[in-house]
Formats: sequence, structure tokens, C-alpha cells
Amino acid sequence: MIINRLKAENFRNIKKAEIEFSPGVNLLLGKNAQGKTNVIECIYMFSRGRSFRHADDKSLVRFGEEGFRIGMEYESASGGGSLEYAMFGKERRRMKNGYKIERISEMIGSFSAVLFYPDDLSLVKGGPEERRAFLNIAISQCYPSYIGIYADYKRALENRNCILKNAAKGFYFDERELIAWSELMATYAADIYKERKEYIKKLEVYAKRVVNDISAEKEDIMIGYSSDIEEGDGADLKELYRKVFTERLMEERKAGVTLFGPHRDDMEITVNGKSARSYASQGQQRSIVLALKLAEGEVCREIMGEYPVFLLDDVLSELDEQRQRYIMSGLEGRQIIISACSDDADMIKPDKVIEVSGGEYR
Repeated sequence: MIINRLKAENFRNIKKAEIEFSPGVNLLLGKNAQGKTNVIECIYMFSRGRSFRHADDKSLVRFGEEGFRIGMEYESASGGGSLEYAMFGKERRRMKNGYKIERISEMIGSFSAVLFYPDDLSLVKGGPEERRAFLNIAISQCYPSYIGIYADYKRALENRNCILKNAAKGFYFDERELIAWSELMATYAADIYKERKEYIKKLEVYAKRVVNDISAEKEDIMIGYSSDIEEGDGADLKELYRKVFTERLMEERKAGVTLFGPHRDDMEITVNGKSARSYASQGQQRSIVLALKLAEGEVCREIMGEYPVFLLDDVLSELDEQRQRYIMSGLEGRQIIISACSDDADMIKPDKVIEVSGGEYR
């Protein structure tokens, strides 16, 4: 997958820009706070549907303007395509290949990208919610239907939590309604569990290779999935979740919230048999995150039939020289869009340099 051209108007500090990219390594070069990350954020919005900087649409609008417009032209194994997203006031407009689409989910899956930015280094030491988010985003790019399943699960969870909250306060609640929401949650939870487990199996294969290479085979990682159910041969996942939601109900009624389910699960990573979250050194953490990102791209290629675009936002400054060399060599033959200051750009051999200054790109 390759992005050919990006257009942006009144997005962040960009007044108006049109940027063309090489199929190889593209270097966004400039000082801090000039607009390098804004380009990467703009591109990634087309793969994820929203900003990776936890920003709402209003905060993306250039100061003093009423809205923004972004668009891109890309090539995939199935041919060329275009995507556009615009926001003015309360109105949102999404376009795919010149036709209007109503939902973000219709856009996701058309264009795939793997993002690596400094905050990703907390994937190992951070809380379970960060690893769940990583899984949800990665899976949804390969299987867009996963977005709808997870959204349905979250809606059922919210309704079930509302009933449990009332029960904990001693208010009246309808037992039949609670059972109905539990049944729905069990259905969606089974699908989420299955998708996550299968994805992690693929991810582990590629991540192991990277960590072995970087450590000269001195380190080995394993990636598992921690959940509230124990899957056996031929197990009915829905029935397992139904049992969890039924047998642990008294605990949840007392707590006033759903204590079990995929929204509490975790991706467990070990290094040489020890918990990476508890025992991994800073260098090991960086190797693991690097491995996860490279593996994410490989899984995408395995499932989708082509590599995604790799977006590297100011990450070389966070890695030592060995890992810098590894990531650049490991991404040969793929489109890379990487941002860096001049001091961090020595390792990069770009096919195209885009100089960035004050929201302008040359």
C-alpha cells in the first residue's frame, strides 16, 4: 500500500498544503513544533478514523477557522483510491473514491498504516488498557467488522453497568433486563476473544524473530492473552462467558460495575520467562515495542496481501543506534514516512526529503 498525495486545509497549523510522496522512504525534516507530526496525524486518521493524539475534531481546526478538510490519494493491491474527511461546525463529510459515506467504519480498512511514536514505548510498562487499544486498532485494520463488534459490546456493557449501578445503590432493577444484556455481552465477548487470540498468535511469530535478531538470540519473548475464561478444546466461548457473567453476578452487583469481560483483558508479554511489565529493562522494552510494530506490519501483509504504510513519528531519537539501524533495515522495500530533526536524521537514507517549517512543506 502506498500513499501518493496528501491534501490538507486548515488542519492544525496547516493553512493549505499538498504533499506528494515517494514509494520509498520519505523524511519530514524540520525543527520541533513546525508541523511534522501534523502530517503523520493526518495520514493516520484515514486508517484509524480519528487522531492518535486523543484530540477531538474541533481541536484539529486551525486557529481562527471554522473547519478543516483533509484528503489523500493512494494505491493498493486492488487499485487506486481516494479518501476525504471534512468538518465544519457540527457537520462531518466523509468521501471514498468520490462517493459520500456515512460512517467511519466504511472508511477503515480501505487504507492501512502502522504508527510508531514515542508514546508507544509505554506499551510494555503501561496499563492493560494501552495493550487492549493496540490490539483493537491493529485487528480493526485487518478485519474492519471488528469495529462494529467491539462497539456493540461497549454499548451492551454500558447498559449492563447502568443496571448494576442501580442495584448497588439499592434501587429497583429488572432482573430480566440484566440477563438480556448479559446474553448480548456473552455473544460479542466470544467474538472479541476469538479475534484477539488469533491475532496474538500471528503477532507472536513475527515479534519473536525481531527480538531474537536484536539480542543475538539471547532473549526470547512470548505473547499471551489473559482473560476471564479458560478455553478448552471445542469450548463454546459464548457459553463460557455466559457462565462468567452469571456465576460472578453477586460480586458485580456489590461493586455496581461489570468486573469481567474483554474490556478487562490484557496482552501478556514475557522475556525469557519473566513478565516484561515487571522485569524488562529499558532496552528490552524498546526492543519489544519495536518488535510489536514491525510484527503488526507483517501480520497486516499476511492477512491483507500487502504491507501497510509505516508512519514513524520522531522515534529515532528514542532508540539507540543499534535499534535505529535495525528498524531502518527492517523496513526496506516498504513505504515509510518518518519525521525527524536534523540531529536525528543521520541514520536515514531518504528517497525524498520534505522540509517542514511553520506548516509549510517543500
